[in-house]
Amino acid sequence: MHVVIAGGHGRVARAATRLLAARGWRVTGLIRRPEQADDVRAAGAAPVLLDLATAPAEAFAERIEGADAVLYAAGAGLGDAPGRANPVDRDAALALADAAQSVGVRRYVMLSSMGAARDARYPQNPLVETYLRAKGEADDDLLSRPFLHCTVLRPAWFRDSPATGLVQLAESTGVGEVSRADAAAVLAALLAAPDTAGLTLELISGRTPVDEAVAAVARQADPA
Repeated sequence: MHVVIAGGHGRVARAATRLLAARGWRVTGLIRRPEQADDVRAAGAAPVLLDLATAPAEAFAERIEGADAVLYAAGAGLGDAPGRANPVDRDAALALADAAQSVGVRRYVMLSSMGAARDARYPQNPLVETYLRAKGEADDDLLSRPFLHCTVLRPAWFRDSPATGLVQLAESTGVGEVSRADAAAVLAALLAAPDTAGLTLELISGRTPVDEAVAAVARQADPA
């Protein structure tokens, strides 16, 4: 299996890369700067340059042609002005989806954020509100495309701590936290679980082993 990871230099992306490479998957990591290549290569992926915010549509298609799946793990975080989302948080995710459709890549896993919604309200910080709305708009668009077998993962606040291997994964989990390492493990498991297509899942730390949690939501999606 060959997966292309957009935002391949991110900490969650590199952790997922190591897990996928250990499973024998071929991984390509899309990166913005040449100096990120060694880190991505060390994690087990082939680094490929692509600026998600500025690349033309044909460049997206060229980078993912022949892949079995794509993982969108890029995120720019807070933008510069309320109401003006960074292209990486919405537009680039949709450009990658367009490219996937054009070259026949159907499996798409989206790393989103808990609280993402096109009508999100976060009056404490208008920049956070803009970010959550951009992510929510991207999620809705991806899930509306019949061609794509898309799963959206919305983790809670990340923390930097060792993997526990234990999570809570559901349509609604309530508030919480999760380690980047555990989020990466869930992403790797979702890529190998196409029966989760069409689901939007929240993620926090919990008591269920990752593979069991993913298998459970897959059964709920297709109880037959």
